[in-house]
Amino acid sequence: MNLAIEKGDFIKVSYTGKFDDEKIFDTTDEELAKSNNIYNDRGMYGGDVVIVGAGHTIVGLDEDFVGKDVGYSGTVEIPPEKGFGEHDLKLVESVSITKFKDRKVYEGLEVEVNGQRGVVTKVIGRRVRVDMNHPLAGKTVIYEYNIEKLLDDEVEKIQGLFSLYTGLQDLDVEVSNGTATIITPAMLSYNQRWLMSKSRVATEIIENVGVEEVLYVEKYPEAPMIEEATETEESEETESSEE
Repeated sequence: MNLAIEKGDFIKVSYTGKFDDEKIFDTTDEELAKSNNIYNDRGMYGGDVVIVGAGHTIVGLDEDFVGKDVGYSGTVEIPPEKGFGEHDLKLVESVSITKFKDRKVYEGLEVEVNGQRGVVTKVIGRRVRVDMNHPLAGKTVIYEYNIEKLLDDEVEKIQGLFSLYTGLQDLDVEVSNGTATIITPAMLSYNQRWLMSKSRVATEIIENVGVEEVLYVEKYPEAPMIEEATETEESEETESSEE
């Protein structure tokens, strides 16, 4: 007998989001993303791990998970207030084209105005209308989704949560005596998104997995360092022999 999904559960879910006449705007299906021209080579496909009720997805979808069983497949229609919000006219501004200096401005161009990102919706003479609302604001969206798995293992939960924020999967994780140690690749130290979210990820792991602390350990490849040391030693030996 399956147990119903509750808030706080870690689940793996695959989904496809649509709007206006079946237009697909988001999916965990890689081939579907490619065929609908929304493929992101930095995206993660094959399903997301989310904590139910933690705000990892829009409210309407998050709420619909509760009470379902593992293996459930279904569709939910989500109104703007539980999706991407109502369209707010206060977030539409008309600015001078000179604000963009010598940049070519056209409808559909993504820009930044006063620290907010938006899309150019109209260019009239030397005035540019910029909409800072979410592109799907005011729209009713439909999600088709499947709850693939309920995660119980601590390591699997941490790996899943980590991949949600970074797109990296199957990292080395060890949980021992209340401490979760996560081996992270050195390249993450240059990732601005990670630097801004690493504290939140640690907090979510502590609150939802039940560990007392989280340690991030950066891993650097050892081979290049050994090779470099060997080359240095050889150089020193050559210099000594020449003397």
